[in-house]
Amino acid sequence: MARPLRRLMAAVLALTTVGLTGCATIVIGRPEARQAPPPGGGSDAVVGADGGEVDQLAAAALADLEDYWSEVFPEVFGGAFAPLQGGYFSVDPGNVDPAEYPQGVGCGSDPRELENNAFYCQSPNAPNSDSISYDRAFLGELAGQFGRFIPALVMAHEFGHAVQGRVGLPASSITTETQADCLAGSWTRWVADGEAARSRLREPELDELLRGYFQLRDPVGTSSAGESAHGSYFDRASAFQEGFDDGPTACRDNFGPDRIFTQGQFVTDEDFQRQGNAPYRDLIGYVEEALPAFWEEAFTDVFGESFDPPAVEPFAGTAPDCAPDDRDLVYCEEGNLVGYDERDLTQDVYRIGDYAVATGIAIPYALAARGQLGLDPADPDALRSAVCLTGWFSAAVYQRQVPGVLASPGDLDESVLFLLVYGVEEEVLGAADLSGFQLVDLFRAGFVEGVSACDVE
Repeated sequence: MARPLRRLMAAVLALTTVGLTGCATIVIGRPEARQAPPPGGGSDAVVGADGGEVDQLAAAALADLEDYWSEVFPEVFGGAFAPLQGGYFSVDPGNVDPAEYPQGVGCGSDPRELENNAFYCQSPNAPNSDSISYDRAFLGELAGQFGRFIPALVMAHEFGHAVQGRVGLPASSITTETQADCLAGSWTRWVADGEAARSRLREPELDELLRGYFQLRDPVGTSSAGESAHGSYFDRASAFQEGFDDGPTACRDNFGPDRIFTQGQFVTDEDFQRQGNAPYRDLIGYVEEALPAFWEEAFTDVFGESFDPPAVEPFAGTAPDCAPDDRDLVYCEEGNLVGYDERDLTQDVYRIGDYAVATGIAIPYALAARGQLGLDPADPDALRSAVCLTGWFSAAVYQRQVPGVLASPGDLDESVLFLLVYGVEEEVLGAADLSGFQLVDLFRAGFVEGVSACDVE
């Protein structure tokens, strides 16, 4: 079978997670009374801009962000939105002319220290306070890998910090960063809806954006309580989608001290050495135990029925006769069978991580559960529901509610990658009509909201 996206997976796995590690350089205080940057979105609004594509995209985004927050800020937070007073700064750290930055960049920082980064800064009495600075060379590299909207997304995240600078910060770094992701998502939806005057985003580009968040996650095993924690891949992509789906009020209301994050440290040295991955054969055994354990309890406690666990069987290239031959993940209502192509799919998926394999097998298993509830597996919305139910199952695994199975740091990140890279392939899920963004959003809904989001009751 042709696997063009498998080549993409190799590229994704080869990436070094750089991260915007300094992007929340914020000290709350009164912004200096400096002249606001000129309106209009031209690159002349950005100090140090070279007029290239990255600066053009960033400047357009910054102008649209000014428009958006001027429009929605009064309703969401009360009062008028005060434009940024310190300006915007573009730097190529490998080719800096100090004369262009007589007072440095944001809060007086040395422009050469901006390498591989972008940040918003607000600090009393510092030069260029209440400003956004970015490494245009780094953003150009990200755009080459994950699409031309990435510079705009980074500007939206940093602008989210500017919004926080006006209304107050959440209590922790990880909450601060993911709330900024959420605020960026709310603006991105406004752009996707065609409301922006300068920026444009097509629906297929949303998959590229989510893949870009893989580059911006914290290293797996980072504590969520760290002073500069930004969040796991799942945490950041989930926050972005929350803003995209539910708007800025969700970003305002849902980032309190009780918000759950999946980022965490490894518990044992063995887990760290394996980066949370069980050996493949052990993993298959865990999956074959965890799925029936979860669904038997769910049927008893939630649906008030008994559950007949389907058989779970591997195959090598040729699906069982009861299923389409070109499908790698199958559920056969006749015979109550869940099958997975070990040769062409799961051993390849295992390169992402063990929970990526578990996520894949859990989806046809959820179709089997729906079938036992009397729901038609051929229903056009059955796959949507099954992906959502897989998110519900994953929440139970994460919360240690499934006997004999413990989630490791990064497991939910592996679910996101599986859905973005493999889930969109026709031969895997038959999901040609669903984008990766939609699949991840369905999984997230099940994880966060539970069974009520999954259209089975």
